[in-house]
Amino acid sequence: MLRWLTAGESHGRALVAICEGLPAGVDVTTADIATALTRRRAGHGRGARMKFEQDEAEITGGVRHGSTLGGPVAIRIGNTEWPKWATAMSPDPVTGEELEGQARNEPLTRPRPGHADLAGMQKYGQDDARPILERASARETAARVAVGELARRFLKQAIGAEILSHVVAIGSARVPAATLPGPDDLAIIDADLVRCLDPAASAAMVAEIEAARKDGDTLGGVIEVVVHGLPPGLGSHVHWDRKLDGRLAGAMMSIHAIKGVEIGDGFETAARRGSQAHDEIANGPAGVHRLTNRAGGIEGGMSTGEPIRVRVAMKPISTVPRALSTVDVRTGEPAKAINQRSDVTAVPAAGVVAESMAALVLADAALEKFGGDTVAEVRRNLAGYLEALVIR
Repeated sequence: MLRWLTAGESHGRALVAICEGLPAGVDVTTADIATALTRRRAGHGRGARMKFEQDEAEITGGVRHGSTLGGPVAIRIGNTEWPKWATAMSPDPVTGEELEGQARNEPLTRPRPGHADLAGMQKYGQDDARPILERASARETAARVAVGELARRFLKQAIGAEILSHVVAIGSARVPAATLPGPDDLAIIDADLVRCLDPAASAAMVAEIEAARKDGDTLGGVIEVVVHGLPPGLGSHVHWDRKLDGRLAGAMMSIHAIKGVEIGDGFETAARRGSQAHDEIANGPAGVHRLTNRAGGIEGGMSTGEPIRVRVAMKPISTVPRALSTVDVRTGEPAKAINQRSDVTAVPAAGVVAESMAALVLADAALEKFGGDTVAEVRRNLAGYLEALVIR
């Protein structure tokens, strides 16, 4: 129902994103997308690159006077650093004389452990990592956040759903187990240095980051995405590729450096007995509901109406300042890996990317379920569905 695609390289002229399938009438502006991109750049532990590489968002199609038209929405994110890379990353042929002596054009022959460098060089027949790392770079997530903002606004305006994320852990510092942000907590989370809702845990995370920075090392962590306000019945149990938890897990695993996903209590539930693992059902003034939400708002591949909870584990940034051992692929000799960035951690920013991926999956599932060519039509279809529920 919802299709989207990104293009561009980390140091190219621009990133481009296109999203097709949004109904007409989603209110969104260039400023909204710029705000989302700013959120992606935040968080204690980021490097200097976040300051000098600015995102210049431009909606180039599909929106008129702040409202989607029903056709594909195209967004361009310009790179302010492009003039410095115009020769090294030129899409057209460049003479050897022009390239000679340019440090940015020096072949990168020492692949970095933990990155796409070596496998990509082998796959695409390269002995220079530059053609691989430019597209494999996490800067591509700026384009995802741009189209994710479209999906987020559709979900809020048509369905009434709210999406937010918070940092659960950085290194060994963690929030208390019962911490769950509500739909009004996003501003508080974004104002925190590491996007953590618990002040004591936040201070511990900052201390971990500073210790790693001092040691010339990097940190990973865990982020939780929480979605409030979805109706029951998004997704389906009937086919593997329509299960909502499977779709969310696949989307999350596509984010750079994410190595694990759990829905609800996930791995913790695996250690429980069945009598303590599942969400018992009761009836009350508000109707049928679950007494707990260990399943994270999804059962049998379908949303239950409870808040959806998805946790993702991010590995430490692969480019370690102290430099890891590798091989120079042109000489075969042992070497130290190239160092392309200086972040200690990107966990807080990864939460914003995870929100966007969740929004894109859930917007697709909502359009699959309710259809409609306008936001107003989707709202009517949702209202009719809720009104006709056999069990409430």
